[in-house]
Amino acid sequence: MSAPIPFKTVARHNRPGDAWIIINENVYDISTFPHPGGLEVLAPYLGRDATAAFLAQHNLDMLAIVEQNLVGVIDQEDEEWKQERQAAKNRVIESGLSARRATLAPISHILNTRDMAQAAESVMEPAGWAYYASAADDEVTLGENEAALGRLWLRPRVLVDVSKVDTSVQLLGAPSSFPLYVTATALAKLADPQGEVAITRACAKANVPYMCPTLSSCSLEEMTSARAPGQTQWFQLYVNKDRALAKDLLQRAEAGGCKAVLVTVDAPQLGRRERDMRFKAPQKSAVQEGDRVDTSRGTANALSSFIDPSLSWKDIEWIAGVTRLTLGLKGIQSGKDAVLATQRGAQAIVVSNHGGRQLDYARSGVEVLVEVMAALHKAGLHRQITVFVDGGIRRGTDIFKCLALGADGVGIGRPVLHGLAAYGEVGVVKTITMLRDEFATCLMMMGCPTVADIKAEMVVTSKL
Repeated sequence: MSAPIPFKTVARHNRPGDAWIIINENVYDISTFPHPGGLEVLAPYLGRDATAAFLAQHNLDMLAIVEQNLVGVIDQEDEEWKQERQAAKNRVIESGLSARRATLAPISHILNTRDMAQAAESVMEPAGWAYYASAADDEVTLGENEAALGRLWLRPRVLVDVSKVDTSVQLLGAPSSFPLYVTATALAKLADPQGEVAITRACAKANVPYMCPTLSSCSLEEMTSARAPGQTQWFQLYVNKDRALAKDLLQRAEAGGCKAVLVTVDAPQLGRRERDMRFKAPQKSAVQEGDRVDTSRGTANALSSFIDPSLSWKDIEWIAGVTRLTLGLKGIQSGKDAVLATQRGAQAIVVSNHGGRQLDYARSGVEVLVEVMAALHKAGLHRQITVFVDGGIRRGTDIFKCLALGADGVGIGRPVLHGLAAYGEVGVVKTITMLRDEFATCLMMMGCPTVADIKAEMVVTSKL
């Protein structure tokens, strides 16, 4: 067997009459190959890896027609080839996505988050859409997250000077253009080749905090390196069974400039998401790269094997002891646990059912929020902790309702992925600014010049 071929050797054969390409780790000399589409079809791939482009148009059986042109096998340890192959894959994804995006209406025609979701579904690959859209079992909680917010009614005040409205707030000590942050969502490259880097940049432009995910397509360092001066990033942590790896992630988040860590506490394993399970896992997480995972039960199950189901309150104390980051717990679903979290030293909680993706028939975030605030007030702890809520936020009025019920801010996940899938980075900015504009309008209509003017009596909860 001949020695593996370095990528730089292939790269030298990059012109008509002297043309090599790589397909599926094999190197072929196509200098005289009569492609039915002509030389111009092959020209972009001469001296390069053409695997992604080939598989986008052909099946592997088609390689039989160039078998006689086989030169050898690429050196699979060659770092230049690895980078080239990933870049080629991204180019093909981007090309296909660009073609589908070209069929969309101009972004100015998108008026709300539901419009954006429809646009995203029309351009995403079915497996990627299934992963984003899926929720636990019958997806009852998924629907209830939005439905519960729809059962809250508003009680406006009139004859208030709202000629100037200020939506800005501080979230965990950081400025935000309004009471919203972008929460952690996995595998953003299913929506766009720029993945979480694009979300990071969009959050900077919209001036809202971004919670970097553990199960990201991009590395933590890629996300933190993309941060703009003065931009706020937090880090969402799934706690690894190997505490050394968990500690390493915390240290990397600190070194990268993240200001807080939000530990996910509602996921001893990831939920049973049947819509996603109908597809094989399309992609691995960059942060957990190298783990051996079973991809046969969908993306969620493939990514969850490293998560520690033995996580308990003593581990939260351990985390607090090994990091200087502000500590929050994400996934609180009862008043009792909200009180315990505060007593155990958490500085923030996220009232959340994980977007309905963990336990079906878990209550909506806004319903639990009412219970949480009552429990914290009863224990005299409501001033000691920052309370966030997520799940089903689709309108500026939803944000207003959550704040009136006691939340300091809200998180959004799926709407950001929808914006990313449909229009890329500008789609994320559009999504956030639509919600900010709706929230500002709601403040005016409710007679609230500032966020501090929002009062509990402005929301009617009798139908909740």
